[in-house]
Amino acid sequence: MNTPARTPLHPKQLPLSKWTAVHPVNKEKHFIVIRIIEPEPATAPVVEVELQAVHSGRLQVLPWRALTDATVWTRGWI
Repeated sequence: MNTPARTPLHPKQLPLSKWTAVHPVNKEKHFIVIRIIEPEPATAPVVEVELQAVHSGRLQVLPWRALTDATVWTRGWI
């Protein structure tokens, strides 16, 4: 089966993007990237983002590249 090619993910695309957890925990399946955590100094590359669970409102910080792991995250709400 052919899988469609995905557009490469870039930190500038992440604000307000929607994500689905492949294996939800505590009914937290849908998430929104609410903030890009700016590095110190500002010239350094972005490393982390803050996600908010839609169901509970819980916040979580993780490396933005973790969102590229298809075994954990799916782009969009499914």
